[in-house]
Amino acid sequence: MEMPPPNPAVLAKKPELIKRLQGVMLDDGIISDPFETRAYECDALTAYKCPPLLAVLPSSTQEVSEVLRICHDLGVPVVPRGSGTSLAGGALPTEDSVILGVARLNDVLETDYDNRAIRVQSGRTNLSVTGAVEEEGFFYAPDPSSQLACAIAGNIAMNSGGAHCLKYGVTTNNLMGVTMVLMDGTITEIGGAHLDAPGYDLLGLICGSEGQLGVVTEATLKILPKPEGARPVLIGFDSNEVAGACVSDIIKAGVLPVAIEFMDRPCIRATEAFAHAGYPDCEALLIVEVEGSDAEIDEQLGTIMEIAGRHNPVELRESQSSEESAAIWLGRKSAFGAMGQINDYMCLDGTIPVNQLPYVLKRISEMSAEFGLDVANVFHAGDGNMHPLILFDANKPGDLETCEAFGAEILKLCVEVGGCLTGEHGVGIEKRDLMINQYRPEDLEIQMAVKDVFDPKWLLNPAKVFPLASSDARRIAAD
Repeated sequence: MEMPPPNPAVLAKKPELIKRLQGVMLDDGIISDPFETRAYECDALTAYKCPPLLAVLPSSTQEVSEVLRICHDLGVPVVPRGSGTSLAGGALPTEDSVILGVARLNDVLETDYDNRAIRVQSGRTNLSVTGAVEEEGFFYAPDPSSQLACAIAGNIAMNSGGAHCLKYGVTTNNLMGVTMVLMDGTITEIGGAHLDAPGYDLLGLICGSEGQLGVVTEATLKILPKPEGARPVLIGFDSNEVAGACVSDIIKAGVLPVAIEFMDRPCIRATEAFAHAGYPDCEALLIVEVEGSDAEIDEQLGTIMEIAGRHNPVELRESQSSEESAAIWLGRKSAFGAMGQINDYMCLDGTIPVNQLPYVLKRISEMSAEFGLDVANVFHAGDGNMHPLILFDANKPGDLETCEAFGAEILKLCVEVGGCLTGEHGVGIEKRDLMINQYRPEDLEIQMAVKDVFDPKWLLNPAKVFPLASSDARRIAAD
């Protein structure tokens, strides 16, 4: 994946940059040694690496403002970074950029149970938001598989979802307000602890903007009362296509599970060996969970199991205890890590109409044979957010390039059937040059014009989201 060459004029400013940063923050928040900056040379898309000019770890919104103001004055690009769990290269630096990490911004600032809201600093991890309110019977709904590590900042940047997004929505549906710092150091408040804000929906613009518009330092999030109960059912099938058809029929029936998760045989085997979740040995597995009172759960699961029965499942098993339910979800949440233990892989993130699942799964299988690379499938089937894992050998010459070409064809397929390039991982560097497959030049021009307003010098998160030639031209013109 091509990255722009470093700007020699910016590299030459490193001593001056460090000196000015030392005037606004403590030395332990400035990482300039080339050996130490290697910790920030990539995110979870580890196929691509590039050490930054330096990294900074501010401890307050005001420090973030000062850092951005200095970088703006010197013309130094800045790459915002949450926990570095992006699977699309969203936090990959350039050689002449500063990594701005928000990991030290991790406090809970306010909880308002009456209005069901919590205000946190953006470096706080996803799971720890629920941890801050669960004793009072509340939880934060978005639950990415990386929720133990991923930061709210990154969730907002990529509009992350998770297994339970079918019922509760993704980050944008649970975000009420942000404190955001613009590239010139201006601190702005957007939205807040109320249901809707007057004027233009700037919050909707910011959520999913991938660090292109500003650095979010605080967020006001919705918290919800815990459901009375929840129960998953495991449904095994002898083919991916039949499992996809079952998902489509469940959605068409008007039932709203809290989650419908899909795993195929390679992923089932790896996950079972890793987490011992008690999964059946089958070609494809659905985890369908519903919630509510015991009577509501029984009624919903009865309908779901009746629908599943029409597709001749090889396994149809309802969880019998909270411990079994926890094991089922531990397995699903461990899927990416389990696959990583046995193979290099690239995780995609295309989204399709649910009724296209059988066809798309069939085409992925056919393309797997064409490209000579295996694929493991694990994804949020209820909303059509697919995560094919293309397996390759990072040490084999040409394998990465073949994997990239295969991935591009899968994402193009998603667009062709009426879907889109990404559901929750973002565009980053991974899909930036595929944006022309989803958007007309006029559409991309409008999107870039929005960035012109927030970041006129094009210094924030360079070489991401937009086709590289377009963003380079914009940056050069603004210089």
